[in-house]
Amino acid sequence: MTRVHDMGGRFGDGAVLPEPQGIPDMGPEWQARALAITLATGALGEWNIDISRHARERLSPKDYTRFTYYEKWVAALADLLVETGLLTRDDLQSGGDLAPEPLVERALRHPKVAEVLAKGAPADRVGGPTERFAVGQAVRTRRPAGNRLCPGGHTRLPTYASGARGTILRLHGTHVLPDSSAHRLGDAPEPLYAVAFPARQLWAFPEHPDDEVILDLWQSYLEPA
Repeated sequence: MTRVHDMGGRFGDGAVLPEPQGIPDMGPEWQARALAITLATGALGEWNIDISRHARERLSPKDYTRFTYYEKWVAALADLLVETGLLTRDDLQSGGDLAPEPLVERALRHPKVAEVLAKGAPADRVGGPTERFAVGQAVRTRRPAGNRLCPGGHTRLPTYASGARGTILRLHGTHVLPDSSAHRLGDAPEPLYAVAFPARQLWAFPEHPDDEVILDLWQSYLEPA
């Protein structure tokens, strides 16, 4: 399944224009509200960050390509609210006041935002399979790059890195596997590695072939080179 969002390194999409460093401008007020609503509803505990990411990825290709960044967030959130039964399509279209929801007490309120964001939602876990690779070891990413637990599903292995040879830079420990977590199949924790790839391994005609790209990749994405 071709994933419309998996466009890194693809030809024909134009130049990458870096934004100025520093705190990004949220722009119109609705964008800040979109971020706030997404964080507040995420605190209800009905989905995790991987499910949320996958909801954005599976927007229709037509919508994904025409929506701005925060329009994608709002559209994906609307899908999650309906899929989990927190709201109905009629609720979303009404634009009016709704009766209090059963989960209202779990809502993230303003006084707790800083504390919750500082704490985060750690994805490291205890257990899981033994580490297969060591720092400095040459590895190759699997091909094709797709989710092997759920065809067409969420994965953190980008297509442009599929089949590429890299070197283990460090071990991050054992972390939740997004390919499983995004589909409510459990944490399925695996060792997570930082892997360095020369640009010439990733693209046929890199502008700077000696540059490195470092990707955080789960053990099941890798094999010995």
